[in-house]
Amino acid sequence: MTLTAGMVGMTSTERVRFGEPAADALRAEAEMLGAERVVLIASKSLVENTDEITKIETALGARHAATFSGVEPHVPRDNVMEATEVARKANADLIVSVGGGSVTDCAKIVPVMLKHNVRTTKDMDAYHITVDDAGAMVIPQFESQDIRTLCVPTTLSGGEFNPLSGATDPETKHKQGYQERMMAPVTVILDPALTVHTPEWLWLSTGVRGVDHAIETLQSFQSNDFCDGLAQSALRLLVEGLPRSKADPADLEARMKCQIGVWQSMLPIIAGVPMGASHSIGHVLGGLCDVPHGYTSCVMSPFVLQWNETINGDRQAPIRAIFGEGGTAASKQVDQFIADLGMPRSLTAVGVKAEQLQKIAEYTMDDIWGKTNPRQISEPSDVMQILELAR
Repeated sequence: MTLTAGMVGMTSTERVRFGEPAADALRAEAEMLGAERVVLIASKSLVENTDEITKIETALGARHAATFSGVEPHVPRDNVMEATEVARKANADLIVSVGGGSVTDCAKIVPVMLKHNVRTTKDMDAYHITVDDAGAMVIPQFESQDIRTLCVPTTLSGGEFNPLSGATDPETKHKQGYQERMMAPVTVILDPALTVHTPEWLWLSTGVRGVDHAIETLQSFQSNDFCDGLAQSALRLLVEGLPRSKADPADLEARMKCQIGVWQSMLPIIAGVPMGASHSIGHVLGGLCDVPHGYTSCVMSPFVLQWNETINGDRQAPIRAIFGEGGTAASKQVDQFIADLGMPRSLTAVGVKAEQLQKIAEYTMDDIWGKTNPRQISEPSDVMQILELAR
């Protein structure tokens, strides 16, 4: 018998707190960390439509230094610079995100911008990941940040667990990755009660993104028993929790199952399992076509499963088993699950035009996971085959 060698990467996150009110947990964290100038980067909708951010500001008391709530979807670089300037003026010693994936991404980049005194969107070029001709990621090396981030997510995008973040170049509309070990938050706070304000379409679609994390792990030939086990558990929790939370939005137990499922779905990515075509195409759809993150997985995941099936049919067996119909193709089961949640099922349904497909295919080749799909993607025409299935 031959043993398989491997390595599991860890992040700099020290704690995950779950099931307690976010305001109480955040106050306790600020006290533990000795933070005296806390800057919140918060969801605009939470600021304008609820009292949740006010509760957090009140709980922090004199420790609260400022709140910024201007982050737009897909994190335009301009927003990162605006948030950085707020934090700079406040002399922040802790950055806290409260909101969805874009808010999280922005908050994770700000400490790097502060550390390196970045003041213009153009100067962000030196810090984002590129891809070489062989498809390998080229990650810029820079000094670790001086202050940490703490994340309180309100959607199921999962980015709060990752030392990887993203922001969109306003000129090319290309969303680019930023990565450094200390970019992972020191603490993640999961409060299911805070998520009841999240619009249903956003909650469910980002939940499907968590499903997609698990599915792309289970599809990958670069996964292992540790990561497969986490992905299978994640998929079970999400397959149970998402329909329950749709049927009863007040079901906090179901919401917690979803949050724990997303947490588990992210650990294989953090450990080093590369994602495939659903994620690489999804990144491009977000930056170039302004498709919400969750919707990109709703549209792409089943079709990537279908395109890969001739190569990794055996790897798809656990996916088929979890959805309960081992004899039915995983792509069809996942497609039906997403449809039953009421989510969009085609590129056309999310506003992608036929004339955009070629550029999507070309941009995908430059994505960090553009060439790590189980079925090899060598050129834009391969991506076009998947996009045609998803039209």
